[in-house]
Amino acid sequence: MKKLLRFLPVWLLLILVLSSGVAHARTVKLFLIGNSFSRNATQYLPELAKEGGHELIIGRAELGGCSLERHWRHAAAAEANPEDPEGNPYGKKSLKKLLGENSWDIITIQQASTYSGEQDSYRPYARNLTNYVKKLQPQAEVVFHQTWAYRNDANYFTRINGDTRAKSQREMWEHSRAAYHALAKELGLRIIPNGDAFYAVNSDPQWGYQKDANFDFKNPVAPALPDQSNSLHVGYRWNKEKTKLTFDANHANAAGCYLGALVWYGFLFNESPEKLTFVPPGISPEFAAHLRKVAWQTVQQAAQD
Repeated sequence: MKKLLRFLPVWLLLILVLSSGVAHARTVKLFLIGNSFSRNATQYLPELAKEGGHELIIGRAELGGCSLERHWRHAAAAEANPEDPEGNPYGKKSLKKLLGENSWDIITIQQASTYSGEQDSYRPYARNLTNYVKKLQPQAEVVFHQTWAYRNDANYFTRINGDTRAKSQREMWEHSRAAYHALAKELGLRIIPNGDAFYAVNSDPQWGYQKDANFDFKNPVAPALPDQSNSLHVGYRWNKEKTKLTFDANHANAAGCYLGALVWYGFLFNESPEKLTFVPPGISPEFAAHLRKVAWQTVQQAAQD
């Protein structure tokens, strides 16, 4: 084969290379029914898709902190009365209206993170939304987006039974993972395993975030910040006036958004993101490479489960 390639004209080699890339290119029309976590997880997905040679079209029905119950409540209100503001919360549009703006390939649903570990909070809303979406878009595949656990120094974690909350990042991941998998099995849905990817990084002795033991959290002085190396979450930051040190252990920072997009890329296009070179500012090359590796390993493992 090497001898044969050596004698092929340059123009023919170029055609073979280009045609090989085009053969794997895909167009995916993706619609997200979610909240800030779906926005986080797909923030860098367009850049990754473009570099990978794929066309990505994204539609969104997202509301901050929105649960499955609330998304379903809005959809039911619109069905009862299309003019009811309760049914048109997405920029004064209904879920039905937004879904009707295109013919989607994949439509994702997810639970609000604070309820993600409580299986009863998914029922019957995940099934209701799935059936509703399939009725409106019968050609689309409905997929669960598995959200992630909060940072290990969070002040609280997901609910697991009424007012009872998980006591740690690990417990939040375990309960939310169990809930997503139980409902996915009930409904016959695949899972985008972001929660697993986040925990794989967070629990790694070398790469996982560790709280800065040397920072004075009780008496912080602006603009100093604790060492938050390898954090996947926003964490500590000063407000605009530099008068208050705020803390967000829930939402993803640039590294977390990057990891989320890498997982989505691997899932949507069924190919490794390890070849991609796009990296958001502020992420070291070594950490970025590790995130790409973990993302693809997690997607592959999920496909075998």
